[in-house]
Amino acid sequence: MSALPDIDLSAIPEDQRDAVVALMRETASLKEINKRLEHLVAEMNHALHGKKSEKLDEDDRQLAFEDLSIAVAEAEEQKRQTAPDSDKPKRKGVARRNRGNLPEHLPRIEQVVEPDSLRCPCGCGQMHKIGEDRTERLDIVPAQLRVIVTVRPKYACRACTDGVTQAPAPAALIEGGLATEGAMAHVAISKYADHLPLYRQSQILARSGINIHRSTLADWIGVVAFHLRPVVDRLAEHLKGSTKLFMDETTAPVLDPGRGRTKTGYLWALARDDRGWGGADPPGVVFFYAPDRGGQNAETFLRGFDGIVQLDGYQGYNRLTRPSRKGGDPIRVAHCWAHARRKLKEVFDRDGSEIAAEGLRRIARIYAVEAEIRGINAGQRLSARQARSVPLVEDFGAWLQEQRLRLSAKSRLGEKLGYIHNHWNGLQTFLTDGRVEIDSNSVENLIRPIALTRGLPRRRSARVKADHDVANRNLDQRLNRGRPGFRRWRPGARGTEGHSSRAGHDPVRSFRGRCRPNT
Repeated sequence: MSALPDIDLSAIPEDQRDAVVALMRETASLKEINKRLEHLVAEMNHALHGKKSEKLDEDDRQLAFEDLSIAVAEAEEQKRQTAPDSDKPKRKGVARRNRGNLPEHLPRIEQVVEPDSLRCPCGCGQMHKIGEDRTERLDIVPAQLRVIVTVRPKYACRACTDGVTQAPAPAALIEGGLATEGAMAHVAISKYADHLPLYRQSQILARSGINIHRSTLADWIGVVAFHLRPVVDRLAEHLKGSTKLFMDETTAPVLDPGRGRTKTGYLWALARDDRGWGGADPPGVVFFYAPDRGGQNAETFLRGFDGIVQLDGYQGYNRLTRPSRKGGDPIRVAHCWAHARRKLKEVFDRDGSEIAAEGLRRIARIYAVEAEIRGINAGQRLSARQARSVPLVEDFGAWLQEQRLRLSAKSRLGEKLGYIHNHWNGLQTFLTDGRVEIDSNSVENLIRPIALTRGLPRRRSARVKADHDVANRNLDQRLNRGRPGFRRWRPGARGTEGHSSRAGHDPVRSFRGRCRPNT
């Protein structure tokens, strides 16, 4: 805190000195807080508007905003605490925005606070209850660690020595292992859904006196991944029975043990999200790993699918529309207007091009229609698009061709307009089918969190990501529902589902080498 100014208090009446000192302390404190806030704002401005190489990505930007929000809240609380009781400012209403909206399924722990005395002040006797006020606050109980002790009594006959009877040990995913199925599932979800690396989970457990090396945690996840593979296969089969899917891919650094360093692999996301047109099928996503970005991977992952796929403009997807497509007939493709808009936005941000600005305004009008019709059924969406969006898209197409004739195809803007032109047929698919979205943002939003773990190289353990991103977004509830099923599973029982283990295959050992470094 800043030092108080050196002033002579003797010039101030004695009965006012304490108030003056308190005011000086508060002023110094507020100056210090204001200085910190100005520094945070300056950093944010630099990150948002500085050189491109120094700008924050979306995740870092959100973290910076969190720091700013925390600093503001701290300043407000300090101001409230240092003010006299009669002048204490009320807390911001935003802090109460969720009051009364706590989920009904959460357990309620009632704490009844009775007055110190129920005697009536007038002396006429005991007071009677006429009502009550109830308030609800969210409480968080730290994760509870417990030890499951399995006791198997032994029985024998005292009259003979023919034998001893004892119940068999309950089946476990790791026979004789330390972890229950619930503990293994918790570690896996913490890593792949909450992006908590294994070394950090090991540190968290150590605070409770549980010393488990991250390599052991990696072994647990390897076993979970092996036994969850049928779930992934079944989910992929289920998704490919849909009429429309999204697909996207992103880089994933993977360990290359032979070279002692990492190389670039790819995670491919296949997703379904029919909420935009009120579809009955739940959202779902499955991730596939491939060592490269070749279009043949998309063919393989979509084998057996016959419908519409919403994609970005990556040329590798062109294989899906060929008559010779492996695994089925040519797929109908819907391209992404968000990518088209992004191309123009890049030029506008760099050059301030008025042509790019006009293109952005035209696309915004198309998106405005989509915002109004989101959630209604496919037939109504199609009718609205035919009446309102088709003229806008046709005008955009005419404008696009006019600008391409005026500009050099090799100019920055000419290249961006050429991209839109090359994908024009796919950009119009949404006008002919109410189930199709205007963009592929649904799958991009699913793939974006992978960037949080991109600094944690892995080999085929990237496949485990798919084992945990299955349709149900409420992972905690799914974990609780899945524990009984986990306990019923038997090592080797996967063979009944057509996924029997290879002879001599040890999923723990094969996974250990993939997960240990940098987990």
